[in-house]
Amino acid sequence: MTERKPPGVPFESWVDKQIHDAQARGDFDRLPGTGKPLPADLESPYDELWWVKRKMAREGLSVLPPGLALRKEAEDALTAACAAPSERIVRKIITDVNAKIRDMLLKPPPGPPLGRKPYDVEEVVRQWRQRREGRRAAGGTDVSDVPDVPGR
Repeated sequence: MTERKPPGVPFESWVDKQIHDAQARGDFDRLPGTGKPLPADLESPYDELWWVKRKMAREGLSVLPPGLALRKEAEDALTAACAAPSERIVRKIITDVNAKIRDMLLKPPPGPPLGRKPYDVEEVVRQWRQRREGRRAAGGTDVSDVPDVPGR
């Protein structure tokens, strides 16, 4: 659109005419995003890094300080240990995450404090055995409950 608004024509009327003419020509047909909902963050204040955040969300990435990332990893490891099919795998999962926790505890924290200490492998295995025996007795396979493990 390169033409100028004619003098004496109200701006709204001129814009409405331009839009109507473009619709008649089919300029709005098959535009990218047609039929898709508007982004939910339209009402939020402007953020200079909006495109970075949107890209990270689309790629499934997150940036957490190392201490918080390890805290999340430790919780996920405990959940994975609860659902593990064998005692050997429970021990491996907990031993691996304990090594990372000990390593983090020996370094000065790069972010918020970890707030974790290594899990007691024997206690996790003991609770894993109890849950496994309880499930066998009940005839179910529910592993959704995470135990309260000392050291958390």
